Amino acid sequence: MPSPVDPPEFDLLIVGGGINGAGIARDAAGRGLSVMLVEQEDLASHTSSASTKLIHGGLRYLEYGEFRLVRESLIERERLLGMAPHIIWPLRFVLPQLNSPRPAWMVRLGLFLYDHIGGRKILPATQTVNLHSSAFGAGLKRDARKAFVYSDCWVEDSRLVVLNAMDAAARGATVATRTRLVSARREGAAWQAELEDAQGRRTVRARCLVNAAGPWVEDVLQRTAGARQDRGVRLVKGSHIVVPRLYPGDHAFLLQNADKRVVFAIPYERDFTLVGTTDEPWTGAPGKAEISPHETEYLCATICAYFQQQITPADVVWSYAGIRPLYDDHAASASAITRDYVLDIDTADGVAPMLSVFGGKITTFRKLAEHALEKLAPFFPLASGAWTGGAALPGGDIPGGDFAAFTRRLQSDYPALPKSLLHRLARAYGSRTTDLLGRAGTVHDLGENFGGDLFAAEVDYLVAHEMARSAEDVLWRRSKLGLHGADPHALANYIDRQLAFPIG
Repeated sequence: MPSPVDPPEFDLLIVGGGINGAGIARDAAGRGLSVMLVEQEDLASHTSSASTKLIHGGLRYLEYGEFRLVRESLIERERLLGMAPHIIWPLRFVLPQLNSPRPAWMVRLGLFLYDHIGGRKILPATQTVNLHSSAFGAGLKRDARKAFVYSDCWVEDSRLVVLNAMDAAARGATVATRTRLVSARREGAAWQAELEDAQGRRTVRARCLVNAAGPWVEDVLQRTAGARQDRGVRLVKGSHIVVPRLYPGDHAFLLQNADKRVVFAIPYERDFTLVGTTDEPWTGAPGKAEISPHETEYLCATICAYFQQQITPADVVWSYAGIRPLYDDHAASASAITRDYVLDIDTADGVAPMLSVFGGKITTFRKLAEHALEKLAPFFPLASGAWTGGAALPGGDIPGGDFAAFTRRLQSDYPALPKSLLHRLARAYGSRTTDLLGRAGTVHDLGENFGGDLFAAEVDYLVAHEMARSAEDVLWRRSKLGLHGADPHALANYIDRQLAFPIG
């Protein structure tokens, strides 16, 4: 009688395909560890695609004394800009002193600290402007006169997750989307985990279990036999609206409200303005969140208090909401809860550790991953050291980080393709744009047109290289072409055919 096949064994089994899970997988695989990452849906399906899409220090966190977090975030800001200049780029923020609950001297002092505690080298410093004589005032009400203008960065958040997962896979990690952890228990010096996907259930073993499940971190603990339950998260919903473009220019606004909360207004997808975020306690189970009418009205009212163009909920063309899994520091309000992270190690007799990730923010994902591997170093003495600080993400190896020069070269190499299409592709794929385009001479060489500037060649690339498996994956996480009229039904049928009969 044949003996049962032993389950595959890994050094790390990582649960959660958001930014922290993908970042840890990339870091660990690059150190020579064998890694499996499982995500119950698509990469960045929830929190990591529902952010305000900023790489920033978190100016308002200074008000809560989060100096360590702000400093680390500001250092990471320019480091990440160098690693992925295609999906991350500088953005100027206008902070009008209108409706401000904080005196101007306090705001300016905060911005002085913001400019100096993070070792800023690339981004320009804060300046003070008269909005009546500056282009930064266009679109604002006339009673807004004085403003401070400071720097942070924009990021395509869900693409950042995907690029980390791609790089992890390129370094040997197994990345399994639409795969759920059913249960896990310690057996000797390893974890035995039962996984479930569309093909059924299977078992794997791992020397270490990493719980990076975001809003589901406590749920994973409950499915893990013998896991400690003495750490907690507070779930906070943050919602955003997208409206037709409110003002000219490529700058963003940071708007202060009387309740001391702040709202961003940011140029978005060429034709729109992104407005957010809210902070509301979430008491339900983790899952797909939706904006409430109250949140929509709050964001619209904030815009109306600052801009000449008045908006109502009827002007909202799209909205999204995410559940942030913040470490429970017992703060009184949702806005005051720390955005810092906590890494908790639980081990049995010095073997089979479980690392749980509580809290965190997109800007600090790389440093969080590095700290996670430092905590796990005693269990993996043969692993190599830290390496991600200067390593470009896929597509980020643009010569000199000069995105403008790169797009000019792309337009020279593909003169018959629309410049707007080439610019969009360069922003998404960076140096890998040529892998997608191949020898295409005209748009006809890119295959079926699904509308919204989306062609079959791009879909083929996303299915083959970026683990896209549905129209939603393509239209709302690998891109935002769902806002630009791409046909989801035709796209879904095409992807189904590609998965049934893959190219090559």
